[in-house]
Amino acid sequence: MNFLAHIYLSFDDPQITLGNFFADHIRGNRYKHLPEKIQKGILLHREIDTFTDSHPIAKKSSKRLHKNYSHYSRVIVDIFYDHFLAKNWKDYSQVPLHQFVEDFYALLEKNYEILPLPTKRMMPYMIADNWLLNYANLEGISRVLNGMNRRTKNRVQMNFAIIDLEEHYIEFEMEFVAFFSELINFSRQKLLEICED
Repeated sequence: MNFLAHIYLSFDDPQITLGNFFADHIRGNRYKHLPEKIQKGILLHREIDTFTDSHPIAKKSSKRLHKNYSHYSRVIVDIFYDHFLAKNWKDYSQVPLHQFVEDFYALLEKNYEILPLPTKRMMPYMIADNWLLNYANLEGISRVLNGMNRRTKNRVQMNFAIIDLEEHYIEFEMEFVAFFSELINFSRQKLLEICED
């Protein structure tokens, strides 16, 4: 899953949220210096990714893109799923998306000193362009795909995946809805287990 889903699946715990958000910027077990709950957020993030990568619905979404985008298809699906989470936000949260996003940016700023360097570098762009809020519209998703395409030096032309999203919009959305309900339940249970350890 991508940024918005990981933040949402932290269930309003600030330190779990931080770890769950920046876990991709932490290699191996280089997180032992961080507060305990942030460590648990990192572990939760990894459990979510493992569950997602092995789930038949997410695999089905990814397979639809694999011919054109190879192993990047999984990353693209993560972005598509964040779009559907943002678009259907009212189905998942009573807090308006704009407020949820503003609160998260404030959390990052408050905890700036402990953020990994790659997160610190990314943060100004994320906030300035309001990535999380703009996931809700196709223009925002197109900008994300264009940015990823630039960072991967145009290897598989990920920017064209917006066309795939538009062509198979209903299928992707149905797959997201079915998958995400399972992911919410999994994440709640896994967080309980991690916090009990």
